[in-house]
Amino acid sequence: MRRAVIDVGTNSVKLLVADVQGHSVVPIFEESEQTRLGRGFYETHHLQRDAIAHTASVAAQFAEIARANDAVSLRVIATSAARDARNQQELLDAIKTASGLDVEVISGAQEADLVYRGVRSDPNLASQRLLILDVGGGSSEFMIGESEHPEFTHSFPLGSVRLLEYLRPSDPPAPVELLQCRAHLRAFFAEHVHKILDPALVKERVRVRLIGTGGAATILARMEYALDKYRRDEIEGAVITLASVRNWMQKLWSMPLAERRTITGLPKKRADVILTGMAIYEAVLQECGFTELRASTRGLRFAAVMDPALRRTPA
Repeated sequence: MRRAVIDVGTNSVKLLVADVQGHSVVPIFEESEQTRLGRGFYETHHLQRDAIAHTASVAAQFAEIARANDAVSLRVIATSAARDARNQQELLDAIKTASGLDVEVISGAQEADLVYRGVRSDPNLASQRLLILDVGGGSSEFMIGESEHPEFTHSFPLGSVRLLEYLRPSDPPAPVELLQCRAHLRAFFAEHVHKILDPALVKERVRVRLIGTGGAATILARMEYALDKYRRDEIEGAVITLASVRNWMQKLWSMPLAERRTITGLPKKRADVILTGMAIYEAVLQECGFTELRASTRGLRFAAVMDPALRRTPA
């Protein structure tokens, strides 16, 4: 069955059209468009009207693409910025008007569960104990488990756009701003993360493998292996060491935005948020005692198209 899902995130809107048979997902078409729905959001918790309009327009375009690719069902899911917005209904109404589709605003726990099940659909990760991390624009989802269902999930209010808007680094960032970013993340982990995550990690930590999914992880893999385009088969399973992440941090945090936009593997529109997305991954690697990160191209959208409930939503 050919199904489609539109993922409305804090930083971008993403489309996946795939042929689905049980737990087998074969992508047919994928697209991503940065709409910055979360731009300026964290000061007022109101979505800006131009960002809402842009997001609704892209969602409508993606719905047409899904139908043109013969998707028999279509699902629209919204995550962090949408669920936290005081004017959430404005976004839902705009997308409904533009595309004719209803939007599911999912909780952080639901998001984490979908991400976990999507990553777990990779047969190469079967029976391994994993810490799966999805760094989004507004939040980061942590999931731990070694079977079909996670034994631990938690969503933290720590995302690349949220952190970028909090820090507002100069162009180019000053050396002290990198120090401030790292200090802020250490403090965030000390106050919010360790007390929740550490007890779940303590169980046989040596057997836990860190898996990164989402834009920041796949961009790190693309930069590491100089992939000028998004090639799922080359990104899936790519390994990035902590030493390499540190090197990229030093390099990118010393460059002006215009120069970062010339780096192979780094999409031009993501050249600002990669600073903070990468910093979050560095913090997780250091704070949780990992030496490497394995990239996964699977996640929320894979699980969303596998969901049998999707059959009830005709395209």
